[in-house]
Amino acid sequence: MKMLSNTINATLRASAGRRLFTTSSTASAISRITVIGGGQMGSGIAQVAATYKHSVTLVDVSQEALDRGKGYITKSLKRVAKKKFEGEQAQTAFVDEVLGRISLSTKPDAAVSKADLVVEAVVENIKVKQDLFARLAAHAPATAVLASNTSSLPITKIAEPLGADVKQRFIGLHFFNPVPQMKLVEVVRTEAADKQTVDSAVEFVRAIGKAPALCQDTPGFIVNRLLLPYMMEAIRLLERGVASPRDIDTAMKLGAGYPMGPFELCDYVGLDTIKFIVDGWYREGEGLQGNPLFRPSAKLDELVANGHLGVKTGKGFYEY
Repeated sequence: MKMLSNTINATLRASAGRRLFTTSSTASAISRITVIGGGQMGSGIAQVAATYKHSVTLVDVSQEALDRGKGYITKSLKRVAKKKFEGEQAQTAFVDEVLGRISLSTKPDAAVSKADLVVEAVVENIKVKQDLFARLAAHAPATAVLASNTSSLPITKIAEPLGADVKQRFIGLHFFNPVPQMKLVEVVRTEAADKQTVDSAVEFVRAIGKAPALCQDTPGFIVNRLLLPYMMEAIRLLERGVASPRDIDTAMKLGAGYPMGPFELCDYVGLDTIKFIVDGWYREGEGLQGNPLFRPSAKLDELVANGHLGVKTGKGFYEY
């Protein structure tokens, strides 16, 4: 996702000083955040929110998972501190200050009981997310905004089992990995979400130093909806013998000005992730079923079946 983020960031810099969205003055302030899921995404969200002086509770199923998440945050904060401050004392003080705003919990019911915003960052499984939010909605305040960080699942579908009053407070907040570096957050509104929920989410995104992009709930939202057909068409060029991965990447970097070519990007994102998303959309995506942009790829299927998933396994379209 880094490639498109760079393009978006350049556009944002060019329009500096211009607000992307007007928001209502009635948007409720968000200060207490609960993040469900201590993996890299959840930990990144927790880190950024705490850096901007929000009180954060990070939740996972075990203390081991939470300790691992805290390790991600600590390592990332140390890198930030070295860039921001001179001297070990100032760097340590910064890390300790941010970590001091983050508490860890294995008890989601209690963790959401005083939250202004609950952000879910767990496995991309619709049933898991539905069950989780049904539970959280019963324990979170009636004014809390509930948000999913899903990158591929419909927000409306996740909220389907929830009551009408909860659906009004339900929204998508799609952060990009790595969260501390990536400026963009897609704010995904459903037809049921009320204006105050949307306004509060947009203001929260700005408050943590990110750039909100507001969109309707549609498969892939903005970035993935445009990015995945691009990557899949590059794979089809390879399958047809038009050019090698290296030549296609070189052409797009030098001809289109992209910092990464499509095959480099595929390997970075993870070939299993790409296959999971496009296969799902091709089979059952709303308005996308049978769309040739997302039809299965024999080459992609072969690489995934052989465990060649990209950078994370040391081999994908390239070897690392």
